[in-house]
Amino acid sequence: MRILLTGGTGFIGSHLVPILLEKGHQLTLLSRKAKKSHSQPHQAVKFVQTLANFSNLNEFDAVINLAGEPIFDKRWTDQQKQKLIDSRVKLTNQLANLFAKSTQPPAVFISSSATGFYGDLPTDQSGTEKTPSSGGFTAELCKQWEVEALKTEAITRLCLIRTGIVFSERGGALKRMLPLYRLGLGGKLGNGKQHWAWITLEDYLRALCFLLENPNCVGVYNFVSPYPVTNAEFNCWLAKQCSKPAFCHVPAFVLKWLLGERSAILLDNQPLVPTHLLADGFGFKYPDLNFLNIKFS
Repeated sequence: MRILLTGGTGFIGSHLVPILLEKGHQLTLLSRKAKKSHSQPHQAVKFVQTLANFSNLNEFDAVINLAGEPIFDKRWTDQQKQKLIDSRVKLTNQLANLFAKSTQPPAVFISSSATGFYGDLPTDQSGTEKTPSSGGFTAELCKQWEVEALKTEAITRLCLIRTGIVFSERGGALKRMLPLYRLGLGGKLGNGKQHWAWITLEDYLRALCFLLENPNCVGVYNFVSPYPVTNAEFNCWLAKQCSKPAFCHVPAFVLKWLLGERSAILLDNQPLVPTHLLADGFGFKYPDLNFLNIKFS
């Protein structure tokens, strides 16, 4: 396939690119970086810096939209919130407009969203793709993001992926947590009872390729493992992998004071399951933390 990929130089995208190349796809990467971020130049990879280069998307068979300003890196000032929105919503709107201008549009559009769509869920129920969105900044951000992607659903096969916390020893959320745990300074956050919806990087990449390659896959997909874990359970697991104790409990009010609204990412309860992925026949390699045997000590 000829694939247009946004966010191809980010944490997930940089690991997706070699997989797509190995499968024989030709890639056009939208990146603000002028130079190639991959160590080996590849004749099947082309870089563009702006969508203004295109009047339509007729030359592509698929579009994968992973771009977005990192959500946790900076305090959510009004300016930063707008930057988070613009990096997702405006770009997706541009892609939707190019789909509308295409006489032979790409056959599939895989567009990112996040489990922040659901916000803080009740403790007594699991969430599926049919669970309605709640309040909060992340929920509003994801709703705006998805509205733009949904403009293409009458034009192409649209797959919306709501991504949970991506675990990998190669970076992402674990990279930020590991220094504290290696020092024995890890611990539960808040009361530790909030569920985290998570997925390994490997299963994320496998699931994305599954959607790309299966023409019957369409709609919203939770990119999360079948078994969410509480923060307390995750804390015990990561401490064990690091061979360190983890008793440094951080109360919710301290997190809210330190992080402001960003604390919702750590404190919101998200007992989500990947109902649609499982129904379509996808099999997880790492369905729960017991399947992971990563040693960080």
